[in-house]
Amino acid sequence: MTAQDRSLQQYHQLLQLNAASHLLRIARQCGLLDELAGGQKTAEQLIEALQLRPEPARHLLAALRATGAIERYGDDYALAQVTRLLCQYDADLGDQMWQRFGESLREEVPVDAQQYRDSLAATQWTHTRSAMEAAEMLNIGEDRPGPRILDLGCGSAVWSCAMAYRDSSSRVTAVDNAAALAAATSTAQSIELGDRFDSIEGDPHEVDLPAGQFDLVILAQQLHGESPDRGARLLQQAQDALADTGEIVVIDLFQTNADPGAAVKLAEALEAVKLELCTESGAVRSPQQTEQQLHRNGFRSAQFSYLPSSHINLGMVVARKT
Repeated sequence: MTAQDRSLQQYHQLLQLNAASHLLRIARQCGLLDELAGGQKTAEQLIEALQLRPEPARHLLAALRATGAIERYGDDYALAQVTRLLCQYDADLGDQMWQRFGESLREEVPVDAQQYRDSLAATQWTHTRSAMEAAEMLNIGEDRPGPRILDLGCGSAVWSCAMAYRDSSSRVTAVDNAAALAAATSTAQSIELGDRFDSIEGDPHEVDLPAGQFDLVILAQQLHGESPDRGARLLQQAQDALADTGEIVVIDLFQTNADPGAAVKLAEALEAVKLELCTESGAVRSPQQTEQQLHRNGFRSAQFSYLPSSHINLGMVVARKT
């Protein structure tokens, strides 16, 4: 492919991406997505219920079907599974957040770090494959048999539960606020962890934890949203809770060395924008910066690896307490 061909391809892709995003918003604003959330309907039923003009409505349905947002079964249209998965934080397709970012270019806008953390917890299930991958890379159950796992700031506990699922002699103690623990408990119940799962409610930075009782501390999707001082407090909590031979597993967003035009760099840039908008001091940091942070807080022998199946550049740093 010549340079001119690539430019033409990028030109058409850019226009199509923008067009598809507008179509999804039009479908949400006119009520079509909400109408289909109630069940399958024909084009005629949708047109009548929403008082749409027939020809433009049929073109909209055809275009939405091409994006994969809706599906067709005979004469009926239905939401695709991917569209049904949109949680409360994604229901507006991110419009409110991106509007706030536009405003932030001209003036300061207030951050809502708790909402950012809540949205991470609500969408953690999207990382299930990466969580299973992390458990495999750690060789839970073989190199690390029967670990006592502390999930510090657990969210929905996808990461720790994936590790416990791999080894039936492991145990998980999840730490977070009440809403997150409800989601974490649901995750544990879905894979039948039973009495191998328990929880401690409280702020992960401050809550009292059993000293020296855990083999692994999981700190997943936390440090990138924290200032160095608050991050250091989390790491101290982990230090105190680990047994002398214990390890910390930091799963986080990380910078890559990919070409600036690569898809992973777009993911990295978008996450960096969210952190700028939603946290006081969050950032997408390099693996080396996180390793240095661990060393400053007393951990040893930090080793980094990317999680290949992650769609947002998640990676894992494992370090020893001593």
